[in-house]
Amino acid sequence: MLKDETLVEENLILKSIVDRSASRPEVDSLIEGEVISVEKSSVYVDLSPFGAGIIYGREFINAKDIIKKISPGDIIKAKIVDIENEDGYIELSLKEAKQALTWNEAEKAIKEKTVMSLEIKDANKGGLILEWQGILGFLPASQLKADHYPRVLDSDKDKILKELKKLVGQHISVMIISTLPKEGKLIFSEKDNNPEEKREILSKYTVGQELDCTVAGLVDFGVFLKLEDGLEGLVHISELDWGLVEDPRAMFKVGDKVRAKVIEIKDGKISLSIKALKENPWKEFEGKLKKGDIIKGIVIKYNKHGALVSIREGVAGLVHNSTFSSESKLREKLELGKNYNFQITLFEPKDQKMTLVYLE
Repeated sequence: MLKDETLVEENLILKSIVDRSASRPEVDSLIEGEVISVEKSSVYVDLSPFGAGIIYGREFINAKDIIKKISPGDIIKAKIVDIENEDGYIELSLKEAKQALTWNEAEKAIKEKTVMSLEIKDANKGGLILEWQGILGFLPASQLKADHYPRVLDSDKDKILKELKKLVGQHISVMIISTLPKEGKLIFSEKDNNPEEKREILSKYTVGQELDCTVAGLVDFGVFLKLEDGLEGLVHISELDWGLVEDPRAMFKVGDKVRAKVIEIKDGKISLSIKALKENPWKEFEGKLKKGDIIKGIVIKYNKHGALVSIREGVAGLVHNSTFSSESKLREKLELGKNYNFQITLFEPKDQKMTLVYLE
């Protein structure tokens, strides 16, 4: 061998040693290589210039589902679990590599605000359970859009769970907002988590504003009205009409077009009133009725305090249980649907308050 050729070969060997020592991968890092062979209990991978890698033992068993799909010549990514075992191979894990890549994809999805459609697998009192690429995730109820948010009075957890269970099996468009690799969990949101955008949307609305809306949902305690895509407001049952409303479902159905007035904007929520756009029947009696007056009224409802008596559609007063010897005595004397004479003991039309006593 000529002197120059010997020098070139030595330089190449030296360069290879330097390259391998300078950038040699570490445990837990991902590495890419070409599959040399797939055996019954092991996979060999060319990891030039660092040597050869092997997937065997527990790592082979754990990755059987992945290994079935690979062949010699394939380029794969694996996670290093040992830099050099007793046989001189770099030990690799395909299963851990797949998981690491999945978590990397999740982080990328967070940065890019990627929207994905996922099936709702289950529900608990706090929210929904979803699955993405084999990883279970949680969607808190607070991160649901108005269309899916459990409309439950007094935040009763059992009722919330009942409503959330109705969504199981459906697909929902969500974004990943947080990763918990140590717990093997993801956190999802159906909302666009942009508080500035939410404030911008709400800034278009003001108290006193009248709006044309669509009925989006009916519940025992009121009606949800759609104001625009992704934004709903609640009309509490007490704001539906001046008259007694027993069941909102008897007055409206989903899809109805209604006009409502904004009465409060608080904590990112809009409260509405339908009755505020109707004539207040109490005004008819301002200056005409007072404490001590005798009037006729019809018993329209019992409640825990006594009986409600209507003197006109939308104007009702309370006859308290305490004005009788017992609640049962009141119900015995005052039958639903019948007219009786009453005396006014309190009359405040501006506050829509009236109390009465029965006159035999």
